[in-house]
Amino acid sequence: MSTHGTRARYVAGCRCDACRTANRTYNSTRNRAAVYGRPTTDLVDAAPAREHVRALMAAGMGTRAIAEAAGIERKSVQRLLNGRPDRGNPPPTRITPQVSAALLALAPAPAAAALVDATGTKRRLQALISRGWAQAQLAARLGMAPTNFGTTLRGERVLAGTARQVRELYDELWDVAPPETTRRERISASRARRYAAVRGWVPPMAWDDDTIEDPAAVPDLGEEVLRREAVAEDAAELAAQGLTREQIAARLGVGRTYIDKSLTAV
Repeated sequence: MSTHGTRARYVAGCRCDACRTANRTYNSTRNRAAVYGRPTTDLVDAAPAREHVRALMAAGMGTRAIAEAAGIERKSVQRLLNGRPDRGNPPPTRITPQVSAALLALAPAPAAAALVDATGTKRRLQALISRGWAQAQLAARLGMAPTNFGTTLRGERVLAGTARQVRELYDELWDVAPPETTRRERISASRARRYAAVRGWVPPMAWDDDTIEDPAAVPDLGEEVLRREAVAEDAAELAAQGLTREQIAARLGVGRTYIDKSLTAV
């Protein structure tokens, strides 16, 4: 919401002294302009900004990303496009010059073939694997060969088109548990979680939407479970099943010495 001392805040219902003064000043200026035949509003045509927003969306940006990049509220972008259907209001014909300028200043998202930083892409895939989604399942949903999926999971740069695909898949699955109805599905999910735990990958809840792309950001782990403790728990379970320490190390993707130290600490 706008700050106090503005007409926008007054229109929104605030009746503090500062907002009343701002409203009186606005009306006085508007009336004086009308007397002298000048324009009575500083609003500008909304069409250019609306068409630009549509172009940004066609290039792969969502309304939330557009609003954040422009520094305005998401509902302002939505109203620019759709009006207020719940109130029977069509899209506005005029908007403030500030909103118009902020939206028109945005550059379209990178073309699908452009290379972009892979930080957010890798974190999203790692988080889904941490939930129990197998790499083969994710690769299939993305229409990727397993080798290409592995490259995406490890690379420092990724195609912008791939980054958008992964972002859409993450938005779809971040709060969805993988299928674990059959024994094979349970084994697959367990292996995926173990694979992620050994590598220190974190689940979706550890990331905020506004930090997952930031290379400098760290996950919010809450009560952190040390990596060695997680490995020790898995190693103890596998040892109880009769596997040797060499087999356990191979299964968990760590060295034999690491397994020895982990089990010694149990």
